[in-house]
Amino acid sequence: MLASIGSSVESFLNAAGDFFSSLGEVGWGPLFLGLMSFLVYLTLRARGFFHTLRAAYPGERIAFRRIWGAYIAAYGFNNVVPARGGDVIKLFLVKSSVPNSTYPAVGAAFFVEAVFDAVMGVFILTFAFTQGAFPKPPDFSKIPAFDLQFFASHPRFLLFVLTALGVGVLAGFAMLSHRVRAFWARVRQGLTILRDRRRYMREVFVWQLAGWCFRFLAFWMLLDAFNVGGSVRNALLVLGVNAVAAVVPFTPGGAGVQQALLVKVFSGSAPAATVAAYSVGQQIAIGAWTLFVGFLALFFIFRIRSFKEAIQLGREHRESERQQQAPRPA
Repeated sequence: MLASIGSSVESFLNAAGDFFSSLGEVGWGPLFLGLMSFLVYLTLRARGFFHTLRAAYPGERIAFRRIWGAYIAAYGFNNVVPARGGDVIKLFLVKSSVPNSTYPAVGAAFFVEAVFDAVMGVFILTFAFTQGAFPKPPDFSKIPAFDLQFFASHPRFLLFVLTALGVGVLAGFAMLSHRVRAFWARVRQGLTILRDRRRYMREVFVWQLAGWCFRFLAFWMLLDAFNVGGSVRNALLVLGVNAVAAVVPFTPGGAGVQQALLVKVFSGSAPAATVAAYSVGQQIAIGAWTLFVGFLALFFIFRIRSFKEAIQLGREHRESERQQQAPRPA
């Protein structure tokens, strides 16, 4: 495990060195267009999420700019902290932006996006695995990314962890059965829009599809900016790499997995140093851009001065709600 982590860090640092030594060769025009396209992608996704919340809370006034701000801030923070820690910020900011909302309903609304992601993920990964350049799942254990290597090399341990988590969840439900009924009622509220297929397709799926097109354009531009070469095939392969990285988000933004897979996928498309520089440069560019815009959203929309303050406020708000919900002694 330690050797795997050391190999992953060494590979990432070497690629980072290639990136900084080739900054003069970056195409700044395509880079700018790529980053702006990525911001449009996040904005369209936020709009679909906004419609999900309106369906769950039809009687409440919800400001889109606050939902957009929460969405952008969370994405930016996820690119600098592991295990999708930015979702904690998103949960708090959205909860505080929707009057009379609950954490279970808002959290459930997050999963509405997963329907589109699962559909597109099947098509993208099917394409990626048929192109020859994308490694097959059994070969993931050879990719220099410690999290991907570990789970690919220890499938029984992964199955054990998943089983233990499932048993733990069922046991928790059995012990708190009276609260579970109320919890699931709120979860169903967050998933309200899925019960109206036409509305879901019109107000969520279509917006996510439009966002996906801008994400596709963003990766095409970034491939051009770092001299790998934008094309339909290459952009779809990048989307496939992102789909795999999303499954194991133990590093910020899945950085280690993305970097290692991008080097493997494009090893025959451009010089090794160019591919290494791209594998890190794309992540640095997107991470820095979304972190910057996310901080601006926190400051100007929510009047919060840092991501640390947002996390602290979220914890205090959650603790306050727990105290209010706790049964009072007779």
